[in-house]
Amino acid sequence: MVKRAVLLINLGSPDAPTTPAVRRYLREFLLDPRVIDIPALARALLVYLLILPFRSSRSAEAYRKIWQVGGSPLVIAGRELQVKLQKQLGDSYEVSLGMRYGEPSLARVVRKLGQRSWEEIIVVPLFPQYASASTGSAMEVVLQEMAKENMIPAMRVLPDYYADPGFIASFVSVAQRELATYPADFVLFSYHGLPERQIRRTDRAGTHCLASENCCDRITEANRFCYRAQCFATTRALVAGLKLSPDRYSTSFQSRLGRTPWIKPYTDEVLATLRQRGVKRLAIMCPAFVADCLETLEEIGMRAAEDWHKLGGEDLRLIPSLNSDDTWCETIARWVREPLAINAAQ
Repeated sequence: MVKRAVLLINLGSPDAPTTPAVRRYLREFLLDPRVIDIPALARALLVYLLILPFRSSRSAEAYRKIWQVGGSPLVIAGRELQVKLQKQLGDSYEVSLGMRYGEPSLARVVRKLGQRSWEEIIVVPLFPQYASASTGSAMEVVLQEMAKENMIPAMRVLPDYYADPGFIASFVSVAQRELATYPADFVLFSYHGLPERQIRRTDRAGTHCLASENCCDRITEANRFCYRAQCFATTRALVAGLKLSPDRYSTSFQSRLGRTPWIKPYTDEVLATLRQRGVKRLAIMCPAFVADCLETLEEIGMRAAEDWHKLGGEDLRLIPSLNSDDTWCETIARWVREPLAINAAQ
């Protein structure tokens, strides 16, 4: 008898690699006040007048480059993970998948769950590092939808797991398989970027985040929810697992949008610096993404690779994400069964 529900949550994807579908997706995504955190009128003007008319067709073209027979790589990986996790957990659990934007709609999945009786609902945000624009936005939807129900079951939300040993071991395992056949000179850990203002808002004291060059060197009470600090913590844990020397890796941030300052260093600028240092064979890991998507496959695997070759680099290899890797699936199953198993290293 099914007693517990497991809800996997990821960001989402357009329904198709077409301009209308991408425009719908971008509209839903960018009008989220947690994503573009400026006043509503300014956000609407920015999205409707500047972003959607110009970015929709370009993004659709990018999606066409990575689209698979079964659809979006992100959604395909999510479905595969859902199926494998269901097999791992057995009949005592029912695993669902919801996307914050696009389909399968997170709001509709939560409403469906709310119509049944559960001993517990276990929410698994597929975002290793906490950000208001990802985990925060997804959890807002979950809580809003569940609040509409007369009977709300017990809920358990898995915390951010940016340096959890199981998460790190999963990524190390994937990376080691790739690096065994690709002798890289250097490994770049590239994370999705965020505006600097969003980082500062996680600093309740207002005196730590981005106030010094070493503010992200360790996790403290002041930067407990700082996305940038968590990314650097992920890098430190992966470097230890991969046994990389200090001269063979660095951390950067990609996917910036607009003219406002985003967290640094920027990935595209780091590529140029690495070439100046003489790096020829580069491997890039994207540990903010547990499933390959536009930002990994197209932005890094295609565009960054093209830029690297233009800079004179010999080769650039994108290390695949976790997707539905067996070790990753086993890790999530363990988290679901053992609530205290997650212990993010500081």
